[in-house]
Amino acid sequence: MTPREGFFELDDEGLRGWMQARGLPTFAAKQLQDWVYRRGIIDATAMTDLSRAARDMVAKEMAFERGEVRKHLMASDGTQKLLMAWPEARPDGAVPLPVMDDERRTECVMIPAEDRRTACVSSQVGCPVGCRFCASGIGGLEGNLTRGRIVEQVWRLGRLESVGRISHVVFMGMGEPLANFEAVTGAIRTLNAEWGLGIGARRITVSTVGLPAAIRKLVAFDIPVTLALSLHAPTDELRRQIIPWAEYSTIPELLEACHEWFRKTGREITLEYILLGGFNDAIEHAVELARVARTIRANVNLIRWNEVADLPWHRPSTEQVHAFQDTLRTRGVNTHIRASRGRDIAAACGQLRHEARKAC
Repeated sequence: MTPREGFFELDDEGLRGWMQARGLPTFAAKQLQDWVYRRGIIDATAMTDLSRAARDMVAKEMAFERGEVRKHLMASDGTQKLLMAWPEARPDGAVPLPVMDDERRTECVMIPAEDRRTACVSSQVGCPVGCRFCASGIGGLEGNLTRGRIVEQVWRLGRLESVGRISHVVFMGMGEPLANFEAVTGAIRTLNAEWGLGIGARRITVSTVGLPAAIRKLVAFDIPVTLALSLHAPTDELRRQIIPWAEYSTIPELLEACHEWFRKTGREITLEYILLGGFNDAIEHAVELARVARTIRANVNLIRWNEVADLPWHRPSTEQVHAFQDTLRTRGVNTHIRASRGRDIAAACGQLRHEARKAC
């Protein structure tokens, strides 16, 4: 049996080629994109402006929902989380994986606000970085997600009841996005394109723990997304205690790559900083972080550590967080405290993991 083509894996040219190879008019590609991306419809029989031949071919040879939702949770603040299982055998196009087991699952989150609906998506199964405070890297890296599986997360979150159109996307779920560069940038093209989900480039954020070469590669990418650097410590000595990949590059090297980003794009960098109680949240750390932040065009997002079972950290007090923020602000650094959304369903920053290992 011929494998069914994954719709979300195809860009505009690929879908037109798919139509043409089957003797269908290429304009049917735009019609199909409109049904899926604009209207959220994947039932070919409902696509009334497609010819009968096109509908039959799409129903027979096109696959849409490659993942399976194994759990759907809603937090008290309206945040929603999906546990996705990916049963097919080639999550990165090269390495076969076993069929449907608890190891091959990812999580994605929809975060609501008054004027926005943000999709927080995963780019890998697990994470190769292994930050000491984050649940996503527990167990290491188990595979890459394809372009289509990244896009599918956003599309599915947008189809949840009462969500509607996804307005923002952040690559802050499981995985290191720049370690899966081709799939991530391919997904960004679909998310941004008029024929795709039509999400503005400035509303798409790529968060990276930071390797200078990977940041420079993103500098050359032609869609001007927002870049967030997961710094989490103001000195190399402190950073290497919590981020294993910090052994491969220094903060000055990362900052130089960020300088290149700003020179090319004109976009500020967001420095993300997880506050770990008693480790990196002292006033002296804030003073040092201010010195680092002032060397580039950057703003700072402060994130209180969100609880992860079996990890030895603790969440700093509200008073300590505000004192840290005030220290940065008095030194001229634009600083915000990120709200911890979805903590009661383990959907907040640093909490996404293979939830099925302890549940389901």
